[in-house]
Amino acid sequence: MTKTQSSLSKYFRGIKDSPREIFNRRLFLTAFAFALGGCAKGWDEGSAAAITQLSSFHNAYHLDDNSISNVVSLVNLGAAAGALLSFLLNDQIGRKNSLRVYKVAYIIGSLISCFSHGHSGALYVGRIVAGLGIGALSVVCPMAISEIAPKAVRGLMALWFNICMLAGQALGVFIVYGCSRHIADTKDLQYQIPCFAQTFAPAISILLSVFVVESPRWLLIDQKHDQSLNALVQLRGLPSDAEIVATEFSSMALQMEDREAGLGKASSAQIVRDTFMVKSNLRRVQLTIIVYILAQMSGANAITNYLPTIFGLIGVTSSDVKVYSTGLYTVAKLICCVLASLFFIDIVGRRKSLMLGISVQIVCHSYLAGYLKILQQRNGSIDKSSADAALAFIYVHAFGWAIGLYSLPYLFGAELWPNKIRSFGGALSQCFHWLFYFAITKATPALLSGLHQWGAFVLFIGFCVLALLYTFFMIPETAGMSLEDINRVFERSIFLLARPLEPSADMEQEQ
Repeated sequence: MTKTQSSLSKYFRGIKDSPREIFNRRLFLTAFAFALGGCAKGWDEGSAAAITQLSSFHNAYHLDDNSISNVVSLVNLGAAAGALLSFLLNDQIGRKNSLRVYKVAYIIGSLISCFSHGHSGALYVGRIVAGLGIGALSVVCPMAISEIAPKAVRGLMALWFNICMLAGQALGVFIVYGCSRHIADTKDLQYQIPCFAQTFAPAISILLSVFVVESPRWLLIDQKHDQSLNALVQLRGLPSDAEIVATEFSSMALQMEDREAGLGKASSAQIVRDTFMVKSNLRRVQLTIIVYILAQMSGANAITNYLPTIFGLIGVTSSDVKVYSTGLYTVAKLICCVLASLFFIDIVGRRKSLMLGISVQIVCHSYLAGYLKILQQRNGSIDKSSADAALAFIYVHAFGWAIGLYSLPYLFGAELWPNKIRSFGGALSQCFHWLFYFAITKATPALLSGLHQWGAFVLFIGFCVLALLYTFFMIPETAGMSLEDINRVFERSIFLLARPLEPSADMEQEQ
C-alpha cells in the first residue's frame, strides 16, 4: 500500500466504504436546519445596502452618505461581538438551543430596523442586534454541521451553510429590486417588506430545530455519554454495535484521556488559556486567523459590497442594469458554491481547491487592473469587446472566490479545532473575520479613489499572491479525515503542516 493517496481516491473510497444508512433523512434535516443560519448573513449582505438606496428609505430617514455607510457596516461590528461572545453559550446550552437563541436575536434586530419609522437611533440598534445574531450563527452553524457530518462528506455538508448564505443574498437583491419596481416610493412598505422578509428563513430554522439531533460531540463535552451515543445512532441510521458507529464513538470518547484535546466541562478561562498556551492549538489560531485576513484582503468582498460601483467603473451606466447584474452575480456565486461543494472541497481537496480559486482571482484582478488603467489613459474610450471581457471576468471571479477563499475559511474555522476548544476557536476566528470584513467594507471607497481605481486591484493581487504562497507552504489537507484525526496534523511543527500526514494505525486498518 502506498503511504498517501490522492484526495480524489480517498473520497471515492470513503463513499464506497460508507454504509448507505449513514446518509439518512435525520442527518440531512439536522444539517439543513443549521445551514439555514447562513441565510441571515447572506440576506443582509444582499439587501442592506440596496435598501438604503430606495427613495422611501431616504424619505423616512434623511441620512447623509456617511450615516448610510454606518447603517450598512454596523452589522459587521455587531457580528464580530456576537461571534466572540457565542462561545459563552455554545458549550453551555448546546448547539440546538444556541441556534434558537441566535435566530431570535437576528429576528428581533430585523424587526427593530423594519419598524423604526424614521428613528435613526432605533435603526442603528436594530442593525447591531441583528449583527449579534449573524456573528454567533456564523460560529455555531458550520461548527455543528462539521460535528455531525460523516467524515467522507464533511466538506460538502459544511458548505450547505455557504450555499444558504448565497441563496439568501440572491433573494435579498431581487426582493429589493422587485419592491423598488412595484411599490410606490411614497410608501414605507417599499423598504419595510425586504426588512421583514428576511425573518422568514430564521423562523423556518427555529421550527425545524424541534426535529433535529443534538451534536454527539457536544453531548460528550457535557458528559452525557449515553445521550451522545444515542444521538450518533440517530445521525448514522445504524445500531450502536455497528462497526462505523462503535469506531466513531470510541474515537470521540478516547479524547477524554487527552489533556490538550479532551472533553468534559472546563471554565472559560481554562479554555482560553489552553487555546493560546498549548502549541498545537496556537498553530490552529494562526492558521485560521491568517486565512480569514487573507480572504478579506483578496478583494472579493470589496467587489461584492461595491459591485454597482465596480460596474460603473467598467462602463455600465444604467442603474437598473447595475442592480440586475448584481443579482446575477450573486446567482453566479451560488451556482459556483454548489459546484465547489459537489466537486472540489472533498473530491479535489482543501489545498488544491484553495490554490485553484486564488489563482483564478489573481487572473481576474490582473485583467481588471489593466483594463481600468488603459481606460483612464484613453479617457474612457475603449472597445466594447474589452469592456465585455471585463464584465465577464467579474463573473469568472465568482468561481474562484466560491471554491477557494470564500468557502474554505468557514470550513477550517469549524473543523480544525479539538472538541474542548472548538467553540472558542470558531468564535475567535469568526470575530477576526467580521472585524476585517468591516475594515475592508469601510476602506474600499478610499482604496478605489486613493489608488486611482486600478491600483486597488493591484493591491488585491498582492494579497492573493501571499494567500497562494501561504496555502502552498502552510495549509494542511484535511479532506477525508475525522475531526479526531485532524489533531495529529497540528502536533507537528508549524513548518510541517502542509506535508501529507502519515496514516495512523486506525487509518491503515480502515484502508
